[in-house]
Amino acid sequence: MTKLEELLELSASWHNHLCPRQVLGVRMGLCAANFLGLELPQEDKRLFTFIETDGCLMDGVSVSTGCWAGRRTMRVMDFGKMAATFTDTVTGKTVRIAPHPNVRLAVKNHAQQPEDSWHAYLLAYQSMSVEELLVVQRVNLIVSMRSIISCESARVNCWHCGEEIFNEREVRFKEQILCKACAGQSYYGMLSDPENHRDVLTSVSEGVICKFPS
Repeated sequence: MTKLEELLELSASWHNHLCPRQVLGVRMGLCAANFLGLELPQEDKRLFTFIETDGCLMDGVSVSTGCWAGRRTMRVMDFGKMAATFTDTVTGKTVRIAPHPNVRLAVKNHAQQPEDSWHAYLLAYQSMSVEELLVVQRVNLIVSMRSIISCESARVNCWHCGEEIFNEREVRFKEQILCKACAGQSYYGMLSDPENHRDVLTSVSEGVICKFPS
């Protein structure tokens, strides 16, 4: 069994089946390993991956690289693209890998009498050359890896809600340390019915959820 086949089998075990996007993710991870000269999947946290969509592609990339959100070596940048950027945190060498713009046309030359287009992609993504399947670009990060990785032991409490904040994600407003939610950067809103969040309000100063500018 080849390394590709082993990784595809492992990725499929997460879904009880194998899909084209998993294959694409595995191929992208193998390509990154070759370009960056790293032994992947990794057992440490040297490689960090920014992935531009969620879903099946993530699992293929994770299986082939050893980068996982749970290990803080992968971050979703929700651009809605089948692409990922891989950075060697030791050397700083960074590469972005995406499907070739003509990949859908090229699939027709690789899948002989497939059952349907889904199976055509499934088979073709496994056999196509890297040059046909992927576009590899050297890039420079404009985000701070120091800020992203931060320090796992860093923790403070929000002045307003009292919840712990990890990895230096706090917001400082005047002399107060706030979590992003209390600083007005929340992705959720509190229920207006006090019966549904009475326990929460008892821990908040004067029972009012305040908003502060970031």
